[in-house]
Amino acid sequence: MGIPHFLLIPYPSVGHVNPLMQLSHVLARHGCKITFLNTEFNHKRANTGGDDELDNPKEPQIKFVTLPDGLGPEDDRNDPKKVIFSLKTHMPDMLPKLIQVINALHVNNKITCIVVTINMGWALEVGHKLGIKGALLWPASATSLATCDCIPKLIHDGILDSDGNPVEKKEIQLYPNMPMMDTANFPWCGLDKTVIHHIAQEMQTVKLGEWWLCNTAYNLEPAAFSISPRFLPIGPLMATDSNKSSLCQGDTTCLDWLDHQPPQSVIYVAFGSAGVIDEKQFKELGLGLDLLNKPFLWVVNPCNNNRENTSHSDEFHGSKGRIVNWAPQKKILNHPAIACFVSHCGWNSSIEGVCGGVPFLCWPLVKDQFVNKSYICDVWKVGLRLDKDENGLVSKGEIKKKVEQLLADEGIKARSLKLKELTLNNVVEGGHSSKNLKSFISWAE
Repeated sequence: MGIPHFLLIPYPSVGHVNPLMQLSHVLARHGCKITFLNTEFNHKRANTGGDDELDNPKEPQIKFVTLPDGLGPEDDRNDPKKVIFSLKTHMPDMLPKLIQVINALHVNNKITCIVVTINMGWALEVGHKLGIKGALLWPASATSLATCDCIPKLIHDGILDSDGNPVEKKEIQLYPNMPMMDTANFPWCGLDKTVIHHIAQEMQTVKLGEWWLCNTAYNLEPAAFSISPRFLPIGPLMATDSNKSSLCQGDTTCLDWLDHQPPQSVIYVAFGSAGVIDEKQFKELGLGLDLLNKPFLWVVNPCNNNRENTSHSDEFHGSKGRIVNWAPQKKILNHPAIACFVSHCGWNSSIEGVCGGVPFLCWPLVKDQFVNKSYICDVWKVGLRLDKDENGLVSKGEIKKKVEQLLADEGIKARSLKLKELTLNNVVEGGHSSKNLKSFISWAE
């Protein structure tokens, strides 16, 4: 059999691009050829140093190609409705021609499999018409994938109305042995009605992919993998030393700063690529960190255009803290100076924290982050939750109290290290995820 040639197509957001980029590195290490399709906008955003910066001579089997996303310079690319429907309108007609060009350049190693993230199911339709195999890489938890796949059942059972909105706010258990979830925190809640209908349709479209690859490990979410034979855990997908997968430029000087901090002393605070807290809460967090009188590293991310928060960040540097715009998170979470992780509980951050063996202080902001918090606090028992006061604010006193409680809990620290060991064992030779990945590669030949 020949060498598999994968065409990887992420939805153009950090939470989709990064895990698919990590998968490309893993596949490349197994000898596969990779063509990675970026939107022109994202390629320029990540490729600030020149046209060939993303092509890595150490991984010549990974090549980048681009297509326009159909949006203009004034369009808001943080609006999922606008982006999803622009991609769906403009890209399907261009993809067959691009595949033809790629295959002409690689006559003896044509594309054998297309892997997409959610919202890009149209590419599986294109591949299906061309006789190319397909698969989905789900960038969030397998539990959230199961939830989205259950939309028709939830409507049938009267949990959701015909537009996908909860009939009433209540807690349900989707399947046995899964955490309880609040219907108000379903992954699609709060989205435009047309986007919800798109998600329901998308879950049908991606069934053209024989495998639904999950960046998780069996030990983390065992109940999710009893639902469908399509679900295939291949994680945790560990990024290489390269930071080229990130759409935002990291501040690596913070690693030098961490080198000068005592072991397990630094509080790391980050809310992901899209996490936003309002000005009042932002100031309260800063005051809480000052109250602790401990070194902290706080990521205030400009990628989400949160200029209001960025403009106030200088108020909280003090003598103990360091505030950066974007940081190499995986390296930070594996640094011996880190004591705990104040996190929004996005899935990528949750996986990275688990793989760093770091205790969590959970501050979920939206949607499936609340289910991830339940796994962290109630199932894995490697973190504590931050509670809001009667005004809906996480107070400085709550922050100080919970950080001190977390750092004094030897049981959580021990469970965090044990969970790291169990989870990373999945990707070693002979591990559960490693075997799954090899089976997937063989199928794609």
